[in-house]
Amino acid sequence: MQGANELAAEVARRRLDIAIVGIPKTIDNDLLWTDRSFGFATAVGEGRRVLNGAHAEAISAWNGVGLVKLMGRYSGFIAAHAALASSDVNFCLVPEAPFEMDGPSGLLATLDRRLDRRRHALIVVAEGAGQHLIEDDTVHLDRSGNRKLADIGTWLRDRIARHFEATGRIGTIKYLDPSYTIRSLPANAFDSEFCVLLAQQAVHTAMAGRTACCVTSWNGRFVVVPLSLMVQGRRQIDPHSEEWQRVLMAGQPALG
Repeated sequence: MQGANELAAEVARRRLDIAIVGIPKTIDNDLLWTDRSFGFATAVGEGRRVLNGAHAEAISAWNGVGLVKLMGRYSGFIAAHAALASSDVNFCLVPEAPFEMDGPSGLLATLDRRLDRRRHALIVVAEGAGQHLIEDDTVHLDRSGNRKLADIGTWLRDRIARHFEATGRIGTIKYLDPSYTIRSLPANAFDSEFCVLLAQQAVHTAMAGRTACCVTSWNGRFVVVPLSLMVQGRRQIDPHSEEWQRVLMAGQPALG
């Protein structure tokens, strides 16, 4: 959307008769003024399938831990909604709800209590969660200027393994990272239909003479939003919202 906004500005500067109309395409579902972006439903559906497999692996071993990393650099919508769809997730870790590893209410102690009680656990972590836990003061940027994140998935896997070794717990950790498998999937029927509707609305918008805007679904209706508003921030989970409370009620403990 930032690129489309800059392109629209350049088109306007050159006084060209070109309409720039965007559609919300991101599996992270993190665009402002958008209820749902194209690709999100497909990502959640495949995320649930992977979580179901990780759960099967976890319950098949004594003190089995299934650990799945899903995409979500700054917004944990995929992890949260996949956890709700699965209903087997015990720990859902997202960037919007910081957690600690140590202490009586940290992840490790809470995981210990879960394993003592049920002998298996399932953890889903968004890729941008827990970055404050990884000691790396060096900021690396990609070519687009985005910060390169540390791999929280492998870090958690190794940290839990060291904890098991230190406490003498016999257990297994099965780690799955389906991120690029999910990105390469064809859209499911729900997303395919949604994309057609977005494309139709985008054409109508352009033919009506509008430009520098994005067609989105907001409160159940298709609306046209200026690109300058779309790029003012990022949509994230509100930790105090009903949406996150549903995740907590599904079994997610409070982590200090």
